[in-house]
Amino acid sequence: MSKAVLRYVRVSPTKARLVAREVQGMNAELALAALEFMPNKAAGIISKVIASAVANGDYEPEEVIISSCRVDKAAVMKRWRPRARGTATRILKPTSHIYVEVTEASAEVAKSAAKVAAEEVKNNENGKEA
Repeated sequence: MSKAVLRYVRVSPTKARLVAREVQGMNAELALAALEFMPNKAAGIISKVIASAVANGDYEPEEVIISSCRVDKAAVMKRWRPRARGTATRILKPTSHIYVEVTEASAEVAKSAAKVAAEEVKNNENGKEA
């Protein structure tokens, strides 16, 4: 098992959690491939954290599965925007902490996870075309 943590990243935790839930339990190689084509800002960030977790354990991406991908709320930067009649409105700029854990999968588990993920990708592609 190996971990990677990225703290105080400037992305909303709510938006990052949507991406994190998609990759949890997936084979790392398939997760990285799926994240590459997601349009979200959080997808690129989480992809780098997964790659870091894989490298921290001296694994290859096809050898591991993502056992945990968690996004926690961090500090919120507060900014002010001038408004009418001399008032101001507060702007909240949230930050996140991203935690990823990968564990080595046995050959059978990795193959079955890859098979399930490939079927999901195939089903998603068929659903988008229809």
